[in-house]
Amino acid sequence: MNAIPAQEIKRRGIAAVDDIIAIGDVHIIRNNQPQYVVVSEVRYQELVVAEQEAYYARVRASLEDVKEGRVKRGTANDLIKELKLEG
Repeated sequence: MNAIPAQEIKRRGIAAVDDIIAIGDVHIIRNNQPQYVVVSEVRYQELVVAEQEAYYARVRASLEDVKEGRVKRGTANDLIKELKLEG
């Protein structure tokens, strides 16, 4: 994990991050705890694309479940009874 204290960024500015971002994501440490992560634009775009692909995969899987009859429809009361949550 690449880490840099927030105080170092205050002292040196963004140049402090520039020195280590090429190695990978940079965790900013504040009060001895990781508080932020700085990523390159390329890495950020990869994360956005991966999130979108995961979302679409979940939607496709849900639609397939409906198509294959693996989804049970009912009311909230039916679910409460099935889960045995009634008092």
